[in-house]
Amino acid sequence: MTATPAMAAIRGEDGLAYLRRRGLGALADKMGIEFVEFGPDRAVATMPVAGNTQPIGLLHGGAYVVLGETLGSMHANFMAPEGHVGVGLDINATHTGSAVEGRVTGVCTPIRIGRSVSVHEIVVSDEAGRRCSTIRITNFYKRIDA
Repeated sequence: MTATPAMAAIRGEDGLAYLRRRGLGALADKMGIEFVEFGPDRAVATMPVAGNTQPIGLLHGGAYVVLGETLGSMHANFMAPEGHVGVGLDINATHTGSAVEGRVTGVCTPIRIGRSVSVHEIVVSDEAGRRCSTIRITNFYKRIDA
């Protein structure tokens, strides 16, 4: 059976409805991640600083990565070719600021959505709009057997 590029987005499924149907997973729920926008061209989610900090009160670097991976992986799966699932190959993050209160917002933009891989960039900013982290994730589209 040959895979066709019949992605959820092309099939007309609403992005936020897709997320509600699929769920975000236990870790994203624990971290307080909430999606506010989700479509073929961009995904946006927020996460509280409180509860996700290092001992000195800064948002933990791993928390930025969890937000980035949640955004990038969910979008990769939304855009996956029919009969495939996106699985992570690589992720990296460069932290250039420190959030200490409120919520951070991650904006995920696809760089490339191909037949076998997707690459996304996620920019995480604090409530003042200062960039705190830039994350890049690559997902491989793995065939799932019916």
